[in-house]
Amino acid sequence: MHAATHVLILGGTTEARRLAAALADGPQAGDVRVTTSLAGRVARPVLPPGEVRIGGFGGAQGLAQWLRAHQVDVLIDATHPFAGTISFNAATAADMAHVPLLALRRPGWVPGDGDDWHSAGSLQEAAALLPELGRRIFLTTGRMGLAAFADLADLWFLMRSVDAPESPCPPRMEVLLDRGPFTLEGERTLLREHRIDVVVTKDSGGAATAPKLTAAREAGVPVVVVRRPAVPAGVPVADGPEEAVRWLAEHLGGPFRTEA
Repeated sequence: MHAATHVLILGGTTEARRLAAALADGPQAGDVRVTTSLAGRVARPVLPPGEVRIGGFGGAQGLAQWLRAHQVDVLIDATHPFAGTISFNAATAADMAHVPLLALRRPGWVPGDGDDWHSAGSLQEAAALLPELGRRIFLTTGRMGLAAFADLADLWFLMRSVDAPESPCPPRMEVLLDRGPFTLEGERTLLREHRIDVVVTKDSGGAATAPKLTAAREAGVPVVVVRRPAVPAGVPVADGPEEAVRWLAEHLGGPFRTEA
């Protein structure tokens, strides 16, 4: 692999930052140029090492043009597992620009003994399940998509997100602005003090927000889990930054070292 190999990371996740650090600051730093693209939806994002751009590309066509204009050699989609549109745009753009694409996706959560999980295919399906499950809802699906719950006037919601939500929202809702990682003791306290009887989450995976699942299991609280969308067909998947670094080494060859 030549010294100026340009890797564009579609980021915004912990895994994306870890991958950028492994590439930009690791032993192979002289072999690769790293640019991370952030969507700009979070007001104060945690910036990764290397070059950073913020904002959209204007769809698949715009991303393909950016890949060509900036001589990107490899595209890595390390966006949130539920950022479905950008993942399909990335697949289309990579094909248009003839650039190899890898999806970096943390593994999803798996229910264990004692869990009371209810699967939903969308936020709308999750909302439809709630009236039969409880009245005080801990909503951890982020500030986008709250319109799906806006008509549930008989339920009370505690909504946690990094940034403040926008309307439409459920009429009976308290907002908690916070950023993970969260502790198990903190999640236990939150469920108890707010008398939560249902938790709603997306299957984001990872350790940073998983303690709420343990706290819910301990308290006997049901959890509605929104299934993540599939990765576009034909796109290889790495389940962590270390595997992504190995994929780059194997795919591109040459002196690229794989320590992550």
